[in-house]
Amino acid sequence: MLSPEPVEPEWPFDLWLKLAVERFGLSPAEFWETGFRDWRMLTAQATKPTMTREDFEVLLKHFPDEPQ
Repeated sequence: MLSPEPVEPEWPFDLWLKLAVERFGLSPAEFWETGFRDWRMLTAQATKPTMTREDFEVLLKHFPDEPQ
């Protein structure tokens, strides 16, 4: 019986490099120096909104756009 050929994982390094340069302004060298854990933290989706509507209303009450 023949062994299946090893399958290499499909890592999106080209896409990540493009994102690092275009969105984060990193040089290619800086991207390659970034640790995997740090990169995943930078690109992870937020699990909740950074500010809820209620939080915004409280902030607006304390710091209105126009003085009342």
